[in-house]
Amino acid sequence: MSRAIVFAYHNVGVRCLSVLLAHGVEVVRVITHTDNPGETIWFDSVAELAARHDIPVITPEDPNDPALVAELAALQPDFLFSFYYRSMLKVPLLALPKQGAFNMHGSLLPKYRGRVPVNWAIIHGEQETGATLHQMLEKPDAGGIAAQQAVPILPDDTAFDVFNKVTVAAEMALDHILPELLAGRAVITAQNLAAGSYFGGRKAEDGRIDWTHPAAVVHNLIRAVAPPYPGAFFDTPKGRIRILRSIHANTDSKPHFGRPTLFIHDQRLFAECGDGRILRLLLVELGGSTLVPFSADGQFNTIFGNSAIPLL
Repeated sequence: MSRAIVFAYHNVGVRCLSVLLAHGVEVVRVITHTDNPGETIWFDSVAELAARHDIPVITPEDPNDPALVAELAALQPDFLFSFYYRSMLKVPLLALPKQGAFNMHGSLLPKYRGRVPVNWAIIHGEQETGATLHQMLEKPDAGGIAAQQAVPILPDDTAFDVFNKVTVAAEMALDHILPELLAGRAVITAQNLAAGSYFGGRKAEDGRIDWTHPAAVVHNLIRAVAPPYPGAFFDTPKGRIRILRSIHANTDSKPHFGRPTLFIHDQRLFAECGDGRILRLLLVELGGSTLVPFSADGQFNTIFGNSAIPLL
């Protein structure tokens, strides 16, 4: 029976740890994170899954601490797996397992190496992404590829929709390759790093909408940062408005203002963007309360006093 140390968090961590257990891997230690009380925890718990299977769990502040590395080395692991663990693992850890260290990344490597790959893929209008199991090197997301599974990104999918697909893709990729990996027969394919790029993390402020951008760009931002992420937003004299859901509108019968404008038409809320194309805004919040523009005396009209608001 192969022995593994697992660094894991989030839904991908839960599903991939489940795959290891289903294949009879002896997981001798799970390393995860303590949930941040300031973060919305919308995902499943790796610690709870490990506890159900009587697997020892630790939540170190520094996974690369030499004392912890020595403790894990004594477990003599065959494999080390990282499934959406948020801290970088350094060479002393990666050198521990006899048969290699592997990470599950939420993109089709070498594309979208680095942080929040699902969000970046949507921002860039990709029609496909997926999950990649790859060897771990000192350089992040650069090791040889053991398995990949693609999933589609539909035009109105939010990051939450796509992340759920990527979670299933990760489970499928690992389940497919794991027998070969455990037997030492997995074929590893080197990455062509020039065919992709590295992306950094994102902050809530990065969700600010620039209405001079084309409608496709604005729509991609809205769906890339829709809840449970912080949401796309812009500021008005009445306060900050968050746009949480949008779709492209049929523009044939809609008003056109020749500039970025928020407006009501046929009891629905729309925004004309920088390229003259129009988005229908399905879910809008002001100060945490949903705005309802669907009647002449609706909230939007009451607050703004006008059915056409310039966005510049």
